[in-house]
Amino acid sequence: MPSEETVPIRSDENIVTARQRGRALAAEMGFSSTDLVLITTAISELARNILLYAKHGEIVLERAADNGRNGIVVVARDDGPGIANIEKAMQPGFSTSGNLGLGLPGVRRLMDEVNISSRLGEGTTVTAKKWKR
Repeated sequence: MPSEETVPIRSDENIVTARQRGRALAAEMGFSSTDLVLITTAISELARNILLYAKHGEIVLERAADNGRNGIVVVARDDGPGIANIEKAMQPGFSTSGNLGLGLPGVRRLMDEVNISSRLGEGTTVTAKKWKR
């Protein structure tokens, strides 16, 4: 598997593909079975948010290295409406779609690092990292 792969997100089938490819990359890197579940769940949440709020976007999966640590980076990118209040969106239970509001707060709990960049009317980029223990 290449060190970076982009999966376009336009349908539920694309979410499955992104999960499978993320799991394959993480397994190849030697992540534990528990971490594989956490990583694939985070990919699902991020990809579902793309469909729900922006209708289309992409998930980029790549290897990361930092001071002898190895990890996986999941980047969810879209050109949707953006997030008006990132701090509020990261609060468990907050939802603008009427759902449970577990998406972004859930990703923060599942992954080791999460960074969100968003501009209203221009889109959102969520970068989530999981480091191999």
